[in-house]
Amino acid sequence: MKCVRRAVVLVGPWMMIAGVWGAEAASNPAPAAERVRAIATMLPERPVGMGQPISDRKAWAALAQHAAYAKVVAAAEKSLDTPLPDLPDELYLDYSRTGNRRRYERVYGERNARLTPLVLAECIENRGRFLPAIAALVEALAAQPTWILPAHDRNQTNFEGKAVDVDLVSSAQAWHLATAHYLLGDKLDERTRSLIRENIDRRVLDPYRDMVAGKRQANWWLTTHNNWNSVCLAGVTGAAMAMVPAAEDRAFFVAAAEKYALNFLKGFTPDGYCSEGVGYWNYGFGNYLYLAEIIHQATGGKVDLLADEAVRAAATYGARIEIADGVVPAFADCSLSARPSGPIMYFVSRRLGLGIRQWDNLDPVTTSGGLGHAMLYSFPTSASRTAPASVADAGPGLRSWFDHAGVLIARPAPDSTCRLAVALKGGHNAEHHNHNDVGSFVAVVDRTPVLLDPGLEVYTARTFSAKRYESKMLNSFGHPVPLIAGKLQRAGTAARGEVLRTEFTDEADTLALDIRSAYPVPELEKLERTFVYDRRGTGALTITDVAALSAPQTFETALITFGQWRELEPGVLLVTDDKASVRVTIDTGGEAFEIHPEKIEEDLGGRSPPTRIGIRLARPLTQVAVRMTVTPAER
Repeated sequence: MKCVRRAVVLVGPWMMIAGVWGAEAASNPAPAAERVRAIATMLPERPVGMGQPISDRKAWAALAQHAAYAKVVAAAEKSLDTPLPDLPDELYLDYSRTGNRRRYERVYGERNARLTPLVLAECIENRGRFLPAIAALVEALAAQPTWILPAHDRNQTNFEGKAVDVDLVSSAQAWHLATAHYLLGDKLDERTRSLIRENIDRRVLDPYRDMVAGKRQANWWLTTHNNWNSVCLAGVTGAAMAMVPAAEDRAFFVAAAEKYALNFLKGFTPDGYCSEGVGYWNYGFGNYLYLAEIIHQATGGKVDLLADEAVRAAATYGARIEIADGVVPAFADCSLSARPSGPIMYFVSRRLGLGIRQWDNLDPVTTSGGLGHAMLYSFPTSASRTAPASVADAGPGLRSWFDHAGVLIARPAPDSTCRLAVALKGGHNAEHHNHNDVGSFVAVVDRTPVLLDPGLEVYTARTFSAKRYESKMLNSFGHPVPLIAGKLQRAGTAARGEVLRTEFTDEADTLALDIRSAYPVPELEKLERTFVYDRRGTGALTITDVAALSAPQTFETALITFGQWRELEPGVLLVTDDKASVRVTIDTGGEAFEIHPEKIEEDLGGRSPPTRIGIRLARPLTQVAVRMTVTPAER
């Protein structure tokens, strides 16, 4: 989430950068010497990475028979026949000129993605057929001016060699190359092995060690509370465990991770809510799990990052955030297609004894992702060695109430006639990967989100800058919330949904919010939004806005959909997406209103733009009461 060297713009609790980096050096950053010495006694004499080295032919012969590995050799062979994508300096500098991230990141991603299939195929065959391509890839990576993404190097100090910082990609690159070095060992020629060691040290391990030891300015992610912390720590620590010769030196990295990973857990509310959204939960919490497993394996279980009491609450987020089977709200910078990762759900259910039977017996073996990830899931772990909980989890039930976050997921009773499920959001406008969306909601019919929060846009230079909320996808215009006196919601922690009342029963759930603080309208004296979700019949969601103003002002509310809509009769809309439809009945207490539809034209990476269906009162008022009732409908 979010993503100093110099100018820092605070947007929510996460830093948007104009450069990566620089952040304040952490106070007293170095781990205690006695803790380092204690951990050193827990570590093996020699570095050990994820998985088993190529010399363990029995292990690799068994893995070669697994269905997940059926296409690995073919994928590696394909890369042998395809030239390595070129990464000229002009492509790196494209971002600084145009703000476009995708052009460079696509080519860089294609280049990096070759490592995993090439190494896995060589480990399976053990014939040397893929070693030249691996060596060529390492040469190319070593020749890059920096492993930092252009978007994380806005002033080009890393590109120009004036600084060596560590980011999401460089840390992961180090881990995956270190894993290749560990797996292939002396099958790689000495030049390739030296290049891997030298580049991991110079680009990642040495600068990180100096940051933690207080010898240089620390990158901001060491103390941040979002995915950057866990992702970078996992990459750095994974590389160190596989590459650093001396046990006491490796212990320094473990002790540092043990200390600084606590910051990541602070990004969750006490109820386990991840404001970054499901996609970043997969990425951030997933990497926290990887970090924990790296350290667990290295220390023989003597250091366990999953023992922290905050971990269990965060781990349950994946199951509790589902609105309906396979459907989650796209709050914050989240894709509409995001789902909790199966391997992650398997890992937490087994390792933490959650008893989620849907995931307990999943086979997590995979060749996707980076090489370190693939090895972690392809060989035994502390999760696979833990039997499923004896008592099965009862499931998320009728509702998931994240009381600290102000987020309610409400669902039908099993085997009922109710077809509607909802996600309702209070929260505040300084969350991780924040959108200005206090009071937003999602209405799902038969597993289709017909009315929704539209999720993220394509990242550009604007996305993580002071201009972030110029985007109609990220400001409140792109969310189903009011527009008052022509004013959008403001950003910041003070703009929040204060929970006024909740009432939860088997028949209906009520969530009442005071959202007045989200609007910079001096005349606004009261703005309450009340959601009532009714499970009876086919289901219904009522959204009631009540406002009071000291002087007449305009008032508008909205619905957001990627589907089609039409007005059946005055005050009644039919909204359809895919094969699901809702009927929306609008009651303004007799006040005239108009429907103002508008396509939200932002860069969505090829997706059709969503439609904002504005419901605008015809005249300024001092007292407003608008009720929308959403029910499932036939097309």
